[in-house]
Formats: sequence, C-alpha cells, structure tokens
Amino acid sequence: MPGGICYSVGAGGHIVGGGYGLLSRAHGLVVDHLYAVEVVVTDGRGGVRTVVATREKNDPHRDLWWAHTGGGGGNFGLVTRYWFRSPGAKGSEPSEQLISPPSKVLVSALDFPWEQLTEAGFTRLLKNFGAWHAAHSAPDSPYRNLSSLFNVSSKAHGSLGMFTQVDATVPNARKLLDDYVAAITAGTGVTPRALTRATGELPAMPQFAEPRTLPWLQATRLVGTNNPTITDPTSRGAHKSAYMRKNFTDHQIGALYRYMSRPDFKNPDTMLVLFSFGGQVNAVAPDATANAQRSSIFKMCFQTFWQEESEDAFYLGWLRDLYEDFFAATGGVPLIDDSTDGCYINYPDRDITDPRRNRSGVPWQTLYYKDNYPRLQQVKKRYDPSDFFRHSMSIKPARG
Repeated sequence: MPGGICYSVGAGGHIVGGGYGLLSRAHGLVVDHLYAVEVVVTDGRGGVRTVVATREKNDPHRDLWWAHTGGGGGNFGLVTRYWFRSPGAKGSEPSEQLISPPSKVLVSALDFPWEQLTEAGFTRLLKNFGAWHAAHSAPDSPYRNLSSLFNVSSKAHGSLGMFTQVDATVPNARKLLDDYVAAITAGTGVTPRALTRATGELPAMPQFAEPRTLPWLQATRLVGTNNPTITDPTSRGAHKSAYMRKNFTDHQIGALYRYMSRPDFKNPDTMLVLFSFGGQVNAVAPDATANAQRSSIFKMCFQTFWQEESEDAFYLGWLRDLYEDFFAATGGVPLIDDSTDGCYINYPDRDITDPRRNRSGVPWQTLYYKDNYPRLQQVKKRYDPSDFFRHSMSIKPARG
C-alpha cells in the first residue's frame, strides 16, 4: 500500500483518515486501494450489528465504505477488518491484488546547516521547494516517482533535514534526483552535508549524503522505525496541518523564519514538516473518496515536542502564534481557496473549532472535509443515529 512513514502510526487510524506515504505520488492514497471495511455499528436503540461495506457500485452499504476513505477515526463504529484491492486488479491471486512497490529505490538524506543560511537563503530554499512542487505535481509528471520529506527545523536544532526517495527502476532515476536537489538548493548559498543528527521522523543517516540504491523494503524500514523524538511516551506535543496548492508567500516564510530563529526558543525538537503531495493523489476526484484534498502540491505539519506540563503554555502559545501568523491573511487558518486546501483530519486540531483561533468564519468541518461533510453526516445518521461514537471533532448525524 502506498502509505506509512511515521513509526508510531497504527493501520486502523492511518487508513480511515486517508493515509499517505512515499509511494503516494506514484500510486495515490492508501484509501484509493481500499476495497472493503467491516464495521460494528449501533442501531440507536442499544443494539449492535456487523456490516461489511465494499466499493462495489451495487453494494447497499457502499456509503459506509466511502465514509472510511478519509472520514477520520471514531465516527461511525468499530472497524474490525479492512480489505484491499487496487483499482484494475483482476482474478483472485493474492499477489496480484495490490500494486507492486519498486524493487529498488534511490535514497538521499541531506542536512542544510542553519549557520549557512541567511534569511534570504532560508527564503530561497523554501521558495525553491514550493516552486518545484508547483511545477511537478500533475498526475502524469515524470517526477511522480520521487517523494521528499523536508524537516524545516528550528534554529535550536542546528540544521534542516531532507530525505528523498525515487523509484530506481524508472529511466534516468539518478538524474531526476540530482535535478531535484539542484533545484531545491539553487541560489541559497548552502552546501548540503550528511544528515548526522536525527530530526523529526528521520533518524541520523550520514551514509546517504551520496545517494545509494536500496531494496524498497530496506529503505522503508530505514525511515519507518523507532525515532525517540516521535515515540517518547513521556513527551508532550502539538501538531497543526495544512495542504498547500501554491508556493509560499513572502509573509508566510517571514513568519516561519522569525519563529524558528527566535532567540528565546531553545527547543531542537520543533519543525515544519513539508511532505511531497500531488502526482497520482491528484488523479482522483474530490468526491470519489471522503478525503477531498485532491489538488494540493505538498502537505505541511507544524509540530513541536516538549517534556514538562509546566511548559504547556509556552509551547502551545508559540505554535498557535506561528500558525496564526503564517495564515494571517485568511483568519489564522488555511482556507479552501487557490492557495491552500484546508487541513488533514489525521492531524486533528481543536483550535480550528475555536472562533478565537479560527477567525475565518469558515466552519472547521469545511476545512477538513470540504464539500463532503454533508454526505458524511448522512452516513453518520444511518449507521450511528444516536451519536454513540463521538469526540470533540466527530461528525454529527444529519438532522431530519
């Protein structure tokens, strides 16, 4: 399946929220390969039943399948089983039901030292990332087999880290990778170094300063294994998300630079994660799955981790202020417009529900689900009419 990169994420929530990974530009989201789901649902009168819902057009429960293709967890019932069958799969041979990963991938891991970055260089680096993805995010792009995870870490960390993977079996794979790195670093004045220190999901990978070819599974395990920054059970953390449809504005990069280099901010475990999107993700219609964000070029996750409860106010305040400054032009949130495409439901953020934080006037449900929310409400009404499965950001049953 074309999903998964963060070590601590389980399959259950990863799938129902949409699910993405380093193969998504080539093969779409995880839910684009979801064939069926088994769910224990309520009848509103204290009884329960088990429903199997498939994507078959004549399935009377097809809407329940659809709701699990990006509707988020904890909304409709207890998922007890998933089935996968990629579009176009034929026959019944198990090995032919899903896409095949590349036999080998080309891997690069680079470090961009803060000491080499002026504000102008920082701005150019991020503008380069945004411009490249704006130019190469069509479903048929020759770069759809390349995906990159770029951790724009705070100055307290000392550097920014970028991991890039490209299918080594496609023509000119090394040139695709070299051209990508050249495009990202052009005009920045920075000389990439080996990634010698862990950053976010990425472990230290000094051996990949020069690109190397690896079996796909080995490369997947390289980044999809334990990293203490992410999996420390004693840490506290906060996350905010956005889908980008265009390059950064000067104001957005200026806000990011100010907050990431603030003299009183000493936390190295803080970053804006930029993740390649587009490609085959954007080949699917917004209403074909519950995951409606099908025209973005990259995804963002603002995140920070800390240890002590006494520090909550400082770190939550810092993250909220950065996010709201970053999106100051649109009421503190990423709207559904030609520049941004809302938020990712697997990074739930209750601030988006608070009009003091979300000053756009756009309901949080629209920012996460776009035009799909009313249909999700109808599914909720049918399969959980009493709203038994609920939480602070759950889907509410349709009225009437």
